Amino acid sequence: MTDKRIAVLAGGDSPEREVSLISGKTVESALQQLGCDSVLVAIDNANDIVPALTEGDTVFNVLHGGAGEDGTIALLLDVLGISYPGSRPQACARAMDKERTKDILTRNNIPVPPGRVCSDHQEIPSFCADTLEALDLPLVIKPISQGSSIGVHIVESETELLARAEDVAAQFGPFIIERYIPGRELTAAILDTGKGEQALPLVEIVPREGFFNYSAKYDEGMTEFIVPAQLDGQVAARVKEISLAAHRALGCSGYSRVDIRLADDGAPYVLEVNTNPGMTPMSDLPRAAAAAGIDFPSLVQMMLETVK
Repeated sequence: MTDKRIAVLAGGDSPEREVSLISGKTVESALQQLGCDSVLVAIDNANDIVPALTEGDTVFNVLHGGAGEDGTIALLLDVLGISYPGSRPQACARAMDKERTKDILTRNNIPVPPGRVCSDHQEIPSFCADTLEALDLPLVIKPISQGSSIGVHIVESETELLARAEDVAAQFGPFIIERYIPGRELTAAILDTGKGEQALPLVEIVPREGFFNYSAKYDEGMTEFIVPAQLDGQVAARVKEISLAAHRALGCSGYSRVDIRLADDGAPYVLEVNTNPGMTPMSDLPRAAAAAGIDFPSLVQMMLETVK
């Protein structure tokens, strides 16, 4: 890719803007180390997108959330004839929509937590009451199409459920409520290393307090990351197998991050698939790559080699 000008697209107006800017700076620095002709293009809003996409021959998209992840940017790049690494538009759209993700994974016999979706037209109090009957407490509530655990809450009472549901609906629109799975938080990074797509060493996430929310993800010292995760060999192999199956079921390509909840009985459940994973120093894909002996510039190079 040294003969191509690479535009690193970062920023945007989603709640994940600041994380995206850090990802952009880190990736652009790696490209410089690789000897690539590169430029960091930080945008503020949708009006900046089309001019930004023409800054390079190839676009390395590290916009997190919103149009950056829901397939909009990928579709625009396809229309403009600009190459880019990673998943195609339809896969991005499927993965960003937690309802579609759950439906596709279920149809492919990939385990997911039981859950129910509340659309815009439903009455929240009756929906919450019906959900309590079906799933029992504690429960997890999260927006249909946000990342970085934005808008995610674990609730342990009927009163809290109703309050959180109304708050999430007001901020983000449709949401999903899932049964809380007691157990361990894992993530599997999927990467095409040149020998085909594979799951890298698993990362176990242990928040110092509470659960793995936005602060725990990005505030230094709030979380312990264990990589490789200390798991029985057969369990680790099963988690990797399910993660790669989820990546493929959604049609993802090149790389992704699959979030897993490992239940106390050893059963893994896929929570979500992220087609545009974070590339900050605290992000899970770089951590997993390092455990596999892949330094950050080499990781960026491998991601670039998935350009189509």
